[in-house]
Amino acid sequence: MIFMDGVGIGKRDYEYNPFYKLGFKTFTELLGSIPSLELPTLTKNDIYVFPVDASMGIPEIPLSGTGQTSIFCGFNASKLIGKHFGPYPYSTLVPLIKDLNIFKTLIQKKKKVQFVNAYPKAFFDYINSGRKRLSVTTLSCLLNGMKLNKISNLHRGKALSAEIDNSRLVKRMNYKLPIIKPENAANRLLRIGAQNHFTLFEIFHTDHLGHGRYIEYLEETMETLDRFLVYILTNLKKNMTLIVCSDHGNFEDLSTKMHTLNPALCITSGKNSEQLYKKIKSLYDIKPAIMEMYD
Repeated sequence: MIFMDGVGIGKRDYEYNPFYKLGFKTFTELLGSIPSLELPTLTKNDIYVFPVDASMGIPEIPLSGTGQTSIFCGFNASKLIGKHFGPYPYSTLVPLIKDLNIFKTLIQKKKKVQFVNAYPKAFFDYINSGRKRLSVTTLSCLLNGMKLNKISNLHRGKALSAEIDNSRLVKRMNYKLPIIKPENAANRLLRIGAQNHFTLFEIFHTDHLGHGRYIEYLEETMETLDRFLVYILTNLKKNMTLIVCSDHGNFEDLSTKMHTLNPALCITSGKNSEQLYKKIKSLYDIKPAIMEMYD
């Protein structure tokens, strides 16, 4: 599973939708078209691209805290608290995240799970300081005793950086790491995934770009992500299932620095891809649809 923060399906707009403005081979070469509000669902071979409802009955702009809780815990978090909330989880949702997150559910079924993201020392310093405003994925790990990867795991090829190729860790944080090709990072994820029943990788720079941060890296980030996804989709083994999903719209409309009301993007491929496509309509359908594969 690849979670991409803040990626929706937007208008066919060559000025503000980066998928149209810059091109995206994941869509154009593998599916023959780019998804849009005019044509949100695409399918070719065993790849399905389709919209997922991120509003979940609350007529406001969706936010990450409730959106990600809904994805990884399998219930409508926004409806439960009566609003969208973010970027971090609403306080009353934390006990539910601890009990219902997908990692814990799978571990209880005796499945091997792994969260492959590696974090810099500054992040662990933040946690150790007692401040714990964390994303749902990170919180899920820490609440259930799962160790988070450190930079040393990147050196050993056992983890991935959120930017895929290590570039920001090298250029902005001065880590002595190789900047790897997106294809090599994709191959690493496939290799790690083959060793687990469930593997999660999280990309959050898409949401940063949608908010207008680090916009000077837009083309570089797009190319890296595109090459990464193309490699995974074209090299996915027949016995593996891939789901790429997001929590809300943002990146697909750079005319605003706010989230959008657009549906979230979802891609499924490989074994069970059609089953997932048919089951997933809203964010809170994602976990139950995944769990059905293990029954």
